[in-house]
Amino acid sequence: MKRLTLTQRLSVVFALLLLACCGATAWLYVAANDQYQQEVVQQLSSDLARHIADSRALMDAEGWKPESVRTLFAQLMAVNPSVEVYLLGSDGHIEAEAAPPGRIKQSKVDLEPVRRFLDGDPLPILGVDPRHSTLRKVFSAAPIRVDGQGRGYVYVVLQGEAHDALAAKLSGSAVLRTTLLSILLVGLLGLAAGLVAFALITRPLRALTHTVRNFDGDGAAAAALYRAGDTEGRADEIAVLRRAFAQMGQRIAEQWRELTRQDQQRRDLVANISHDLRTPLTSLHGYLETLRFKDDALRRDERRRYLDIALGQSRKVSRLAQELFELARLESGLVQPDLETFALQELVQDVIQKFELAAEARRQRLITEFPRDLQPVRADLGMIERVLTNLLDNAIRHSPPGTCIQVRLGSAGQAVEVRVSDNGPGIPTALREGLFTRASALGQQHRESGGLGLVIVQRILQLHRSEIRLLDEPGQGAVFWFALPTTHSPSSA
Repeated sequence: MKRLTLTQRLSVVFALLLLACCGATAWLYVAANDQYQQEVVQQLSSDLARHIADSRALMDAEGWKPESVRTLFAQLMAVNPSVEVYLLGSDGHIEAEAAPPGRIKQSKVDLEPVRRFLDGDPLPILGVDPRHSTLRKVFSAAPIRVDGQGRGYVYVVLQGEAHDALAAKLSGSAVLRTTLLSILLVGLLGLAAGLVAFALITRPLRALTHTVRNFDGDGAAAAALYRAGDTEGRADEIAVLRRAFAQMGQRIAEQWRELTRQDQQRRDLVANISHDLRTPLTSLHGYLETLRFKDDALRRDERRRYLDIALGQSRKVSRLAQELFELARLESGLVQPDLETFALQELVQDVIQKFELAAEARRQRLITEFPRDLQPVRADLGMIERVLTNLLDNAIRHSPPGTCIQVRLGSAGQAVEVRVSDNGPGIPTALREGLFTRASALGQQHRESGGLGLVIVQRILQLHRSEIRLLDEPGQGAVFWFALPTTHSPSSA
């Protein structure tokens, strides 16, 4: 069995609710009409009991007059068979009536509605029907006075058994059927109008459902839906849902594009790493084979030179493998900075000392510039040492002999800025775009240093809520900049 869609189920629910409303309206109409009829009957016959009490002497000082009572009942039943007349004592007991034997169900009438009727309370007022144990009906009542004193009541039920029998008989008449058919027709017309209105209301929802089904990864459908929502200028719930879905679709599309870009970077990284590994491994393999097969024919100096070249290539492979392992750890999310407070200028001095011999061998000068009032920073000391090591290593490797490499620190609000610059040729424009990503960092100029140094630097600084930047400064080669929060910075708390 085919299941109904949400729109179809909502349509069925709406139709049932509309039918229920029509039924409730019809019931309220019938109930209101009955109350109206009761009010009309009671209003028109409100003086009937008083007229009976004033027109005949039903009681004297000795009590009720049986002959007058029988004559009264006979005349009233002949004139209006729908009324039922009762003579009540002052305590509400029925003293006289004209009902057939066995038809009286209650021998006493509650006088509370009678008093309300005599006090002029709003109609209709329902009182006890002696011929029914629970049914209440409209009535007319008037006190019976003898020598100015109240001795009882004339109690007239205005819609008696004859009225009920005739009403039941006419319940299937043409008039009633016409009324019910009219109510049914109005209900059906209302149902049809409601379904049409519901279809018009849910049309934007159906359009949104169609868009959701045809959602694409590039976000074109979401963007079109967002533009359509803006041009319509609607502010209802469906329009809000439309805009919310459009925004969600655009975010998903952006994330999808980002994932695609990262996947492409991963592919480029694998390809570049394969290339970087293949070159030294091929060289290493070639020299080892030479040593293996020509060992007896090689002179001592040649054998030593081959071994030095093989060791150099081995160091390149080892360094690249170490950088790959370090990058994988940083991007796994398992490594988090162990923050501590330290003087950055002291760390810079320590790192500079490690590169003094390498700089002297290339006739390069290492210069530092620190302000006196530099605040301590809060960061992972080991990670920041790795950042400075990579930047200085790159600067020494890619700067020509006789040049100057400078490390300058400065205060910038609640952070310490670090600049590492050299007098080398700088970085070509073709390599600057995406320099710190996994793909572009493996350009030809950077393969000599392993290729992943700047990528590792960027990842470490991102863990410190910072980033590495390449600045353009006239008269300088490559200028790298980053900042670290001080102990007074909110981000370091």
